[in-house]
Amino acid sequence: MKKILCLFGLALFFLNACSDDNQQRKAAAPQKKQVAPQQQAPTPLEQKHTGIWPPPLENEQDQENILPADQWTRKNYVMIFDGSGSMADQRCSGNKTKVSVAQEAVADWAQSVPEDAHLGLIVFDQKGFAVRQQLDQGDRQTFVQQVQTVVPGSTTPLTQAVQAAYELLTDQARRQLGYGEYHMVIVTDGAANLPEELTRAVNAVLARSPILISTIGFCIATTHSLNQPGRTIYKAADNPEALRQGLQDILAESESFDDVTDF
Repeated sequence: MKKILCLFGLALFFLNACSDDNQQRKAAAPQKKQVAPQQQAPTPLEQKHTGIWPPPLENEQDQENILPADQWTRKNYVMIFDGSGSMADQRCSGNKTKVSVAQEAVADWAQSVPEDAHLGLIVFDQKGFAVRQQLDQGDRQTFVQQVQTVVPGSTTPLTQAVQAAYELLTDQARRQLGYGEYHMVIVTDGAANLPEELTRAVNAVLARSPILISTIGFCIATTHSLNQPGRTIYKAADNPEALRQGLQDILAESESFDDVTDF
């Protein structure tokens, strides 16, 4: 009888143990479901920024694009040319349209850019938004011809243009291993489509890189998203001569901008 009672007791013990294990597994299961989705969530774009500019090269193909050492200190200029519909107006430009005056001034400015500097062009106009010339040391006449093809007839996507210029300059900085100078030059006659987004984009460029942002505000007020005293260069131009002088001043200030990599 004692043996039967012992066997019955052991059976009850194992049944209780198995029941406890099952309850513990059920209690643990919901915790796993809560953790897994967080681990798989994509990293926000802002968190991908490493704090290093330009970002390090990622593969051997990028290594092959590095320029020879004697080209590392060259200057780089990306021009953003506003071809919005308002550039067809004649305010502040005599008997010509604003776009005609701006085209002539930018053509003269391009010939003044140092011969060994790299020059790129971003345009938004009737034909749409585009990088019309990649950042390279190409023929200045080609740059001028691209500017002269601008036909007013667009909104003012300055945020998109600033982001595109930042990408061009960052890629070039990789090829120059971060040495040299990097300039974003903007000629515009209007406010951005989304001024708050433009301010955020400008702040991100200034925080992440040593890129110098210079703007010629043609026939518009000084209260522009691109005018951040002490952080960006902004010149208001209310006539053709002021526009030409503003562009030349940007090159002159570039000459005295020695420690561009310190940001």
